Amino acid sequence: MRELEGRVAVVTGAASGIGLAMTEAFVARGMKVVMADVEEDSLASQATRLESAGAPVLGVLCDVTDPGAVQALADATIDNFGAVHVLCNNAGIGPSGPMLETTPSEWQWLIGVNVLGVAYGVTTFAPLMVEAGEGHIVNTASQAGLMTTVRLGMYCASKHAVVGLSESLYRELEDTPVGVSCLCPELVLTNIFSSQRNRPDWVEVAGDEPAGVPSPEILEYLTTHGIDASNVADAVVDAVEADRFWVFTHDVTLPQAMRRFEDLQAGRNPTAGDGALD
Repeated sequence: MRELEGRVAVVTGAASGIGLAMTEAFVARGMKVVMADVEEDSLASQATRLESAGAPVLGVLCDVTDPGAVQALADATIDNFGAVHVLCNNAGIGPSGPMLETTPSEWQWLIGVNVLGVAYGVTTFAPLMVEAGEGHIVNTASQAGLMTTVRLGMYCASKHAVVGLSESLYRELEDTPVGVSCLCPELVLTNIFSSQRNRPDWVEVAGDEPAGVPSPEILEYLTTHGIDASNVADAVVDAVEADRFWVFTHDVTLPQAMRRFEDLQAGRNPTAGDGALD
């Protein structure tokens, strides 16, 4: 999609982090943006800030685990802006910790946001794009969708699902005018590992440190190695304009992914990674 000016983007998880940075990057390209998030106060604050600066944005409260809410998001987009050209399925949570200390409801929450949230976005918006004859979908996966770590088992499982979904979606839409990108960032300076702030009441946690609470080691590693979300947003815009599937943000991503394929090729058991996340 070479020309973004005047087009309409929908971004989930838009009240903070990568989603907010993508919103700002799209606005800078002259796009109208529908900002969707489950954090009502943050969403209202950021949408008001951007509107006050003259940005054509619309804030829509949306829980992506609810297909009805995602449909309402699509309806609000069409009602207010008349079309949708770019969809960024970006909402996500980042639980950490041993899988053996998790509960079934933590898994249900994780899969609901990280996997079904993407699936509902795709099944709701992609048909509109195909019918309109243009569009681009960006699914936020992670470097954790291409490799594994001992500390992020739940997160890795969900992001592997997003990578698989995205690759299959690319093939499914290959003969249509709708493009697909899969965003696989490594560590970014966001609140992704502080997911407990949005944890629903029905999610039961086990132990003193539920999966949504980051360990001190992860927070320290994030602070030391994380990049600014604006760098990720710029990479996303470039990928949309170039109709490029893979979107990487760190030089370490391909070597980490290749280690896994080298294990496969050699018939070797999984090799441990590097850093505080393993």
